[in-house]
Amino acid sequence: MKAIAALALLSPVLLANTLVLPGPHGAIARSKLSATPVTEWNKLRRNDGTHTEIWTIDGDALNKVTFFAAIGSGRPLMREVHKRQTPLPHVSTTMLITDIPALLESTYRSQFAVDHMQIDAQEPALVAGHKGIHFAYSLTRADDEVERKGEGFGAIIGGQLYMATYEAPALYYFDKDVAKFRALAASLTL
Repeated sequence: MKAIAALALLSPVLLANTLVLPGPHGAIARSKLSATPVTEWNKLRRNDGTHTEIWTIDGDALNKVTFFAAIGSGRPLMREVHKRQTPLPHVSTTMLITDIPALLESTYRSQFAVDHMQIDAQEPALVAGHKGIHFAYSLTRADDEVERKGEGFGAIIGGQLYMATYEAPALYYFDKDVAKFRALAASLTL
């Protein structure tokens, strides 16, 4: 009887995410985007938008990868929580790849009440075999004041935005799994 009660308590946790095993994984964020992780990840059931998907190893407060896939012109990166009060910036057909980090920053400031966010570095990169950008950033949210570091890879492919970002607390967790994220980002294909 105690075992059944314990399972009943755990069942929401078990249903809260899906294990992503090493090897090819397709249809990321309901798109043609695919990746080949080299380690296990947990895909969260949290829905930040139709074209987003979140993976984590230790929980999204400690490390998370967010995929933004096939986001077309006139669309925000994620579902708008307060569309009238704090509308999100939209992807544009006239965007340059150097505009991608600024789009992420503007989105975070509106959506997540980020007090401090800065783009620390940018450089050209290949994303799923296309010209893109690799960037580093740091941020602090008002709700927890934890200093976080992040990295992103993004590109405009066929008029749509594709981006993968990794975030974790600057203390310990960022360095712990950033190599796994970089390997994951290097494996992206369309």
